Amino acid sequence: MKAYYISDTGKVRTHNEDSVMIVKNLSGEYLMVVADGMGGHKAGEIASSIVVNGLTDKFKNMESIGEKDGAVNWIRENVNELNDAIFKYTDEFPESKGMGTTLVLSVITEEYILFGNVGDSSGFVVKNHELYKVTKDHTLVNLLVETGELTKEEAKNHPRKNVLMRALGANNPIDVDIFDVEKNCDAILLCSDGLTNMLTKNQIEKVLNSDLSVEERIVKLIKKSNLRGGTDNVSIAYLEKESGE
Repeated sequence: MKAYYISDTGKVRTHNEDSVMIVKNLSGEYLMVVADGMGGHKAGEIASSIVVNGLTDKFKNMESIGEKDGAVNWIRENVNELNDAIFKYTDEFPESKGMGTTLVLSVITEEYILFGNVGDSSGFVVKNHELYKVTKDHTLVNLLVETGELTKEEAKNHPRKNVLMRALGANNPIDVDIFDVEKNCDAILLCSDGLTNMLTKNQIEKVLNSDLSVEERIVKLIKKSNLRGGTDNVSIAYLEKESGE
């Protein structure tokens, strides 16, 4: 496995509210996490770091996350526990009230691959050089698309595009969507919407399919999103299987 993660403030925001990390546990299983904080005045980055640090600290010290059912429970329990931690923080520090974060994660073991998400950060698999979105955005606009009130084209530039229906720090208890994906993918990409709002699926694929190293490809995605405006923080976690894995 080759893995790389990076976060960038972008060209417009004054500070970075995203958090991102990839860790291995004691048996070499992987956890990838991206969280896009919100709330401003540094509160958003506190929310995202509570979630990312909380999940990765627990995971990296585990012998193994175990069978798939146990891993699903681990994700649900820990996400809800960290959601409680965000609410507890806002109780202790009232000036941070309203802070929250999206979350997208992936657990990769020899037996299975799981994705989990809350909000509008995205999880993809790469298979045969194509990018396939696994997660579903918890946004008002996506809900309107699903109910037939908006077309996908209308949704792209809708003025309320960024209104979230679900986020950690906003809903308690929190409902995290879990996706069980096929093991025979070539790579996994997690990102905040700072990437997907700037670059199309085809543009991302073109960079991922280039002959650059894993690190160079991910850095190039950041640079391209900034060249197209860089209106938001951009975070990417990427893991690619090596031949024979």
